[in-house]
Amino acid sequence: QVQLVESGGGLVQPGGSLRLSCAASRSIFSGYAMAWYRQAPGKQRELVARIRAGGSTTYADSVKGRFTISRDNAENTVYLQLNSLKPEDTAVYYCKSDGFRGWGQGTQVTVSS
Repeated sequence: QVQLVESGGGLVQPGGSLRLSCAASRSIFSGYAMAWYRQAPGKQRELVARIRAGGSTTYADSVKGRFTISRDNAENTVYLQLNSLKPEDTAVYYCKSDGFRGWGQGTQVTVSS
């Protein structure tokens, strides 16, 4: 069964950090770019960061310098390190594979004091 399973979200104070993980089925991970998206209430889903199979990365301007995407090809897992979190980072975070049309269940990140 092909799947994406996100984890690691939670409630954190402004300025805090979280590390999100996404475990993917090998068939949709190996050789494909992976990405993290987020969707805040009442807003469209937006691309946060993307990492190609070779490791090159791109980031949304709003998260550059604060978030870091990485991948572990042996574990078929993509990570998103979130630092210096702001209330406007509150959203459900989803991972996505270029090799799969579907989405995981997402993981909630809430930044609040």
